[in-house]
Amino acid sequence: MRKARVLLLAGLAATSCGGTPTQPAPSPTPIAGPTADPDPIIAAAGDIACGNGTGRGTPCRQMETSELLVQSRPAAVLSLGDNQYESGEFADYQRFYDVSWGRLKAITRPAPGNHDYATTAARGYFDYFAGVGRLTSEVTGDRNEGWYSFDVGTWHLIALNSNCASVGGCGANSRQVAWLRQDLQRSRANCTLAYWHHPRFGSGQSRDDRTYQPFWEALYELNADVVLVGHEHSYERFSPQTPTGQLDRTRGIREFVVGTGGHSFQPQGDPLNNSEIRNNSTFGVLRMRLRPTSYEWKFEGIPGSTFTDTGGDTCH
Repeated sequence: MRKARVLLLAGLAATSCGGTPTQPAPSPTPIAGPTADPDPIIAAAGDIACGNGTGRGTPCRQMETSELLVQSRPAAVLSLGDNQYESGEFADYQRFYDVSWGRLKAITRPAPGNHDYATTAARGYFDYFAGVGRLTSEVTGDRNEGWYSFDVGTWHLIALNSNCASVGGCGANSRQVAWLRQDLQRSRANCTLAYWHHPRFGSGQSRDDRTYQPFWEALYELNADVVLVGHEHSYERFSPQTPTGQLDRTRGIREFVVGTGGHSFQPQGDPLNNSEIRNNSTFGVLRMRLRPTSYEWKFEGIPGSTFTDTGGDTCH
């Protein structure tokens, strides 16, 4: 079902807004469905917690970004990878991530980043979110894969694993892309959001990274609407695009880069085509209200910040 995209000028309305080494993590509370809130809000960011208290010479700000989550009480939190620096070790997850973003662990649906895989097979990531030694979980998917999907309200959400070398690749014929296509074909949701760590498009270090084009091709062909990523320590919003980066306001996918969870900032180069807004000096989170046929977004910075970004769009 395809609808013309319409830019909404209204901002996102405000809402009322750890486990031990020997025990599996408790089962998370169910993600809010239509009966709980027909228009739930999710919140997302990546590149979050620093194990040594500083990120590249600046103080880590994961406590302040996590406080935004605690105050707004979203239906779900999406952590976009590199959740715990520098190596994603389980002990560091318990010491640093758990006391900050871990306060929202019961409603968190994570994706792994390259720093999470600095520990063999991302052991600390899977032990923390799924449970020590647990092979599979609704929160992380299979330990050897790291991809899974779920619904929030009327939306279908898909977590992918962009650490391709560790999971059998991300190519068009990979197990992950085959699973992605099957998952999209099974879904009956009108609106779809996918998220992972490394950007397909980014005006920082990523640029035009074709590693993740097969993800985009499957999502584009099967009418997904939004992609959220991290990895670049900055915020950037793109116009709806095709898998090759051509502007397509009718059925293109809108990407948000939200690597602002608390670790540090990185420089941004010349803006790529279709980059609408970007900032690399504000820690914060992206909040999205998921309506049955549309969505609204608001980037919210930590106290003292002045940068924000608001808007909305319709689903295909």
